[in-house]
Amino acid sequence: MKKVYRVSAFITLLLAAAAVLQQGCKNKQGSKELPVQTGFVFREKLSDYGFFAGELKTLQPAAGVTHYEIITPLFSDYTVKDRFIVLPKGKPLKYTANGVLDFPDASIIIKNFAYKNKAGRKVMIETRLLVKDPADAQWKVMDYLWNQEQTEAVKHITGAALPIAFIDDAGNEIRTTYLVPNLNDCKRCHNNNNELQPIGPKARNLNFIVKGQKENQLAHWAAQGMLTGMPVADSIGQLPDWTDAQRYTLDQRARAYLEMNCAHCHRATGDASNTGLFLDYDEKDPYHVGVMKEPVSAGGGAGGLNYDIVPSDPAHSIFVYRMNSAEPNIAMPELGRSVIHKEGVALITEWIKKMK
Repeated sequence: MKKVYRVSAFITLLLAAAAVLQQGCKNKQGSKELPVQTGFVFREKLSDYGFFAGELKTLQPAAGVTHYEIITPLFSDYTVKDRFIVLPKGKPLKYTANGVLDFPDASIIIKNFAYKNKAGRKVMIETRLLVKDPADAQWKVMDYLWNQEQTEAVKHITGAALPIAFIDDAGNEIRTTYLVPNLNDCKRCHNNNNELQPIGPKARNLNFIVKGQKENQLAHWAAQGMLTGMPVADSIGQLPDWTDAQRYTLDQRARAYLEMNCAHCHRATGDASNTGLFLDYDEKDPYHVGVMKEPVSAGGGAGGLNYDIVPSDPAHSIFVYRMNSAEPNIAMPELGRSVIHKEGVALITEWIKKMK
């Protein structure tokens, strides 16, 4: 129960800070005083927030902390990810048909990264927080690095390179240097119209029945009072599961994979908007998706190839060349991975091979 109270107290503190700031602004209307520099202050240790009950590394959510899943996740060196949402009391999410759900101020998104070692043990690496600051309604990011004892994660700003040995999806042991992003790296991927925003929690990424559950995830949230304005689940778009060849076509799975691994930068409002390569699932123009499109900024990373995608010819497509490399300045995505996603490369290779 102590952890429960700590989460509630934490949310209350955020809302109180917002109220103080709002009152302060009212008091200064018409004056020439500079605004008071307030805002959310990240705590030093992950345990300070009280997000989890019991032993910290078990990630058992305390009351008010909701675990969630998305249909097609971003690949990050075969890491195991756990995702959670914390909403301020009495402030639900608002449904949005396009883009990320509308989070109320003082919301927190928690994303934990771990890997499976040879013994099958889950080893914690880092925990990232996105906080919608009640002081200015802007998202702020912070990373917490787990200690070797796996008892605590501590605030970490500058990034890190960690040697690890993990088991991939095929059961092979792979040794690599896992790259913990610095805060500027986080801002690059989360940049949308020059504002930092979440990437994953869109309605269409959440609109499914999570394994082991009986109810649609969004419908469950609506029933719990966590989500308002939601239409019937059947009328909401759904991103395909890139691994599900029984229910989805090759084209659907490839486009879903590209959306989750590339479109956070490669979209009209993202960090790579100048490339003209837009990989959002809804993009319909083949040229913007890369078909016979010459790159504008790949440089040596293009490997001497001329086009992003050459239909029926994956060997001469820059997409495959860059995905199939872990070398800096060649590998794409350029952040978030140090090894090649073999299954992802196979999917995109087959997709291009079947193009007419």
